[in-house]
Amino acid sequence: MEAKRVKDSAMVMAHQMEPHDANPAGNVHGGVIMKLIDTAAGVVAIRHARRLAVTASLDRLDFHHPVFVGDVLILSASLNMVGKTSMEVGVRVEAENVITGKVRHTASAYLTFVALGDDRRPTLVPPLVLEGPEQERRNREAQARRQLRLAEKAREGKPHPTDEGGVK
Repeated sequence: MEAKRVKDSAMVMAHQMEPHDANPAGNVHGGVIMKLIDTAAGVVAIRHARRLAVTASLDRLDFHHPVFVGDVLILSASLNMVGKTSMEVGVRVEAENVITGKVRHTASAYLTFVALGDDRRPTLVPPLVLEGPEQERRNREAQARRQLRLAEKAREGKPHPTDEGGVK
């Protein structure tokens, strides 16, 4: 299986927030942003694996600033780490006020996906080629998050979908 570069699957997605995206406080509902994050990350995982991939976990999602109706959300997603069957995708969300041009970093998230074979079981994915110190740093941090996630699941006595078990 041929290794792939981070830039081969990275993507940027834009979506304008509309009134039906608002919560009772008048801001864009966090769940709407979460769905867009999951969608962007899923596309990256599928592009890398060239197979179906499903969300296995959301390790972290931090909201930094509110998003308002009329803002354009810009979601930048790319791989941080690849295991045997799993992939961690980082997503940075910015909101642009299209009237003023002001851009705010509104959220960041780390999601883990598992690639599925034709039998809908975890299947191997191509290795990841890291290019440069920034990608190497992101990979190290992703590996640390994975170790914490696996240790937590072991304490709970539950296997985690990304523990690389069940590989063909």
